[in-house]
Amino acid sequence: MAAMPAPPVPDPVAADAPLSEPARVINTFIAPSKTFTDLRRSASWWLPFLIGGIVYVMFIYVVDQKVGFRKVVENQIRIQPKQAARLESLPADQRETAMRQQTGFWRVFSYVGPVIGLLFYLIISAVLFGTFKFAVNADIRFKTMYALVVFAWLPQVFVSLLAILALLAGVSSDGFMIQSPAATSLGAFVDPSSAPVLFALLSSIDVFTFWSLALMAIGVTCISKVKRGTAYAVVFGWFGFWVLIKIGLAAISS
Repeated sequence: MAAMPAPPVPDPVAADAPLSEPARVINTFIAPSKTFTDLRRSASWWLPFLIGGIVYVMFIYVVDQKVGFRKVVENQIRIQPKQAARLESLPADQRETAMRQQTGFWRVFSYVGPVIGLLFYLIISAVLFGTFKFAVNADIRFKTMYALVVFAWLPQVFVSLLAILALLAGVSSDGFMIQSPAATSLGAFVDPSSAPVLFALLSSIDVFTFWSLALMAIGVTCISKVKRGTAYAVVFGWFGFWVLIKIGLAAISS
């Protein structure tokens, strides 16, 4: 009797086919587990960083043209009564010099934002890596965690795009706050000049920030063996700590 043919064996290479860089960006939004699992193969993060950087610089350019950094600084001072009082106590020429210096600083600082973002990603990655590595004993690599944070921050691109659309549509510059440029958080329903502490709290309750935090938690479960509940607790726990710091700073300066 002729031997029965052996059933086909799945090709492990095909089953774990690496994702292209564009595919990893797209899957971050529609199938994040695929992207984050692929980070164990390659911790490359240049494309999401490039996309985020380009969109952010576009946003800053529109702010510069439609609002102006002089107005940005004035709006920031308005929610910091103590700083406003110090400026008002200065002679007119010194006050004007201080405003010009702050305006110039914020313009340069904002345009180099993508470079500063690398440090921002580094801080978040170091905090999460240290927590999961030493407190949870997770099998995780720092470069993979760094790539995860960069990819997880991709939803913030939509905040910049929404802010660009709002500014081009002619939204008033009087209430524009560069740290909360689009009405994506509960801070949009609060006057930051009259309630800076409440604004610090409510502006943190942002749909795109929560999206990014959820992606970080999901990603940790994909690049390590940490349980999803633990990942969410750590990520959102650190975010809650940061919100408390923001509220404290707002209380000190108001």
